[in-house]
Amino acid sequence: MPDQLVVHNSLTRKKEVFKPIHEGTIGMYVCGPTVYSDVHLGNCRTFVSFDTIYRYLLHLGYSVRYVRNITDVGHLEGDADSDAEDKISKKARLEQLEPMEIVQKYMNGFHDMMRIFNTLPPNIEPRATGHIVEQIEMVQQILDNGLAYEKNGSVYFNTIKFAEQSDVYGQLSGKKLDDLMVETRDLKNQSEKNHPSDFAIWIKASPEHIMRWNSPWSVGFPGWHLECSAMSTKYLGNHFDIHGGGGDLKFPHHENEIAQNHGACNCSPANYWLHTNMLLMNGKKMSKSDGNSITPQQLFTGDSEHISKGYSPMMLRFFMLQSHYRSTLDLTDDALLAAEKGYRRLMDAHKALTAMTHPGQGSAGALDKEIQTLIAGVSSEMSDDFNCPKALAKIFELVTKVNGLKAGHLSFEEVTVETFEQIKATFQLYIFDIFGLADDAQAAGGDDGKMDGLMQLVIDMRATARTNKDWGTSDKIRDTLQALKIKLKDGKDGTEWTVE
Repeated sequence: MPDQLVVHNSLTRKKEVFKPIHEGTIGMYVCGPTVYSDVHLGNCRTFVSFDTIYRYLLHLGYSVRYVRNITDVGHLEGDADSDAEDKISKKARLEQLEPMEIVQKYMNGFHDMMRIFNTLPPNIEPRATGHIVEQIEMVQQILDNGLAYEKNGSVYFNTIKFAEQSDVYGQLSGKKLDDLMVETRDLKNQSEKNHPSDFAIWIKASPEHIMRWNSPWSVGFPGWHLECSAMSTKYLGNHFDIHGGGGDLKFPHHENEIAQNHGACNCSPANYWLHTNMLLMNGKKMSKSDGNSITPQQLFTGDSEHISKGYSPMMLRFFMLQSHYRSTLDLTDDALLAAEKGYRRLMDAHKALTAMTHPGQGSAGALDKEIQTLIAGVSSEMSDDFNCPKALAKIFELVTKVNGLKAGHLSFEEVTVETFEQIKATFQLYIFDIFGLADDAQAAGGDDGKMDGLMQLVIDMRATARTNKDWGTSDKIRDTLQALKIKLKDGKDGTEWTVE
């Protein structure tokens, strides 16, 4: 492996050298969506981030089992433990549909959006409703180990007893039980619990609740936190390498997952916890009620007061990669416009590089060494906690070199053939394979070069029309391409085309 991989572990709040439990293999669990509505843009950022992490781990040569769940039951409105309605059940009631119709509709939409953003599918995508047996078994294990209790058909995790046995609870989030007393005092049905910080791992269903299963304690449904503990354990074992998700899941979801795993098997689920940060808009948290929000579709179409135009999915993925996954990302129209220019510059450089050939003579001079240092720097930055922004910065320095070679400002005589081919390989590897980007024009026309061939035909037809002084045909080609936002640029080496 080219560089030692270092990751920031949320559990220890510091960077650590990554060491898999089993050499050469990685188990990674990422909390997926609750499919009761269209996927939120902030969730898209999280899943794009973990897709890039997944891609880089594969590049490093690891065999990765990537598990990302679908929550299709048990996620309550307000995340209270009782007297609250399951989000999917509520949506099904409002739309007068079966819960699984709601799940299928929004799960299909989620998958479509992930394809649009060019994310690789996980190796396993378990659904909570398909693992009720495993969840009931885990509840029973926690009860048998004395860290849960049953009240009126619901089962609660005993946080006080767990805290007395170890100092694990609160380690991930940094919260103390005194803080939890304050935060949970307003939840309903607190009288049913031994302590306000206790949380439900099985919930007795009210008569009107439409998603319910038989259990030893009641007809009910699993707690949201329990689902991920049961599914991650089933597919990755009691102890695995990486657990990821959005930063908003640290507490209570991930904190409670850790408690449940300790309660069931007396072991922590994962060695490394990775969390993405928030997506802001115009410097503030996105909020529908405040009118400070935008959907992925609105970003694509430009149908929003917050932006001046629509942006392509690949440009938006590029925009997301410009901020480290642990940093906040502020979505503004100015930032999107700037990112669009950067994305197009990157793709234009790659296209120019693909068309360039080294004349065959060159020496390992200062320029060659500088390029080699930049290439090595790209992987070094990515191996430092998957630092995409700094890796991109190195690649843009390479873009400057490529443009210099193309324009003649830099000389091929100072670059060896081997180094030039390494630039090409680095662009292909990082831009497409690791960052998961694709040229919009190529994405529209497929990956087999048909779009390039079609555009070359159009360019040749335009050149013939201009040679024959057929200005009507030439103008029609120009106007049609402009309407399609395709720009032609005439130069000494011929005519190039780009998508604006």
